[in-house]
Amino acid sequence: MSKTYNVAIVGATGAVGEAMLSVLAERQFPIGKLHLLASARSAGEKIDYGARKIVVEDLAGFDPAGVDIALFSAGGGISKEYAPKFAAAGAVVIDNSSAFRYDDEVPLVVSEVNPQDLANRPRGIVANPNCSTMQMLVALAPIHRAVGIERINVATYQSVSGAGRSGMEELGRQSAAMLGFQTYEPAKFPVQIAFNLIPHIDEFLDNGYTKEEMKMVWETRKILGDDRIQVNPTAVRVPVFYGHSEAVHLETRQKLSAADARVLLEAAPGVVVVDDRAPGGYPTPVTHAAGTDPVYVGRIREDVSHPRGLDLWIVSDNIRKGAALNAVQLAELVVKERS
Repeated sequence: MSKTYNVAIVGATGAVGEAMLSVLAERQFPIGKLHLLASARSAGEKIDYGARKIVVEDLAGFDPAGVDIALFSAGGGISKEYAPKFAAAGAVVIDNSSAFRYDDEVPLVVSEVNPQDLANRPRGIVANPNCSTMQMLVALAPIHRAVGIERINVATYQSVSGAGRSGMEELGRQSAAMLGFQTYEPAKFPVQIAFNLIPHIDEFLDNGYTKEEMKMVWETRKILGDDRIQVNPTAVRVPVFYGHSEAVHLETRQKLSAADARVLLEAAPGVVVVDDRAPGGYPTPVTHAAGTDPVYVGRIREDVSHPRGLDLWIVSDNIRKGAALNAVQLAELVVKERS
């Protein structure tokens, strides 16, 4: 009989928690006991997992003893309070918040990019990167390994699901109201999101960038292990439900042709190249990313303004690969360690 692992999902009733459940089932993760944890107001709800109905438990009163792997997706405050308790009880914690990403004793891991870093986790905690950083580095890591990346200019076009269920509800209701010639005042977002673009995600910092943008700077360097990489991001919220898109301009340390970059990307794990120079021959959030696992790359071309420049268009489902899938892939690496 194959070994099973007791798994807890903290934040099980949220959008990412639900996706984690789906991915665990799809990938036939070897679960023994499965604990679904959330706040007291969600305790007692029943959630389907395969043929089973599992009752949601109150996180505050839960004893983590006996949990082998805990997947956290309930916000930084919850992670800071409870993740160390789960780790102290013997669980490997895989945290989807930003609470531990910049802790030197917590590895920040993308399964296809730096899986070797997962083994060094003295605190018993592994951090999942920001969704935008993650999809970008799945595509850029093979290029960096081949010729080195000197600078990244990136503009992100991030779907409302990145702001949680309330972000999706606001887009849906606001769009419906406007199509009915009614008004719907913004609540989740600072201005109207329906039929609009908002060049602002997370808090503004003293340097004029937002925290979301600076996450891409800090996390890229940590994951690739190279503090020399310069990253210049602009993060934009767009009226799309699922799937983040990124326009990426690279300046490499050695010249790499578009054709050679395409070969590297076609061989890269987790990447699907969609790069036909014809109408529709490129990935979009709706036609490719939403509900799927890969990171899609298209519009691969050499930059006409820089001798070592490359341009890419990168699209992925931010809830799946950007959060749930990578967390489960890290859990699979933990299982592989113990097998």
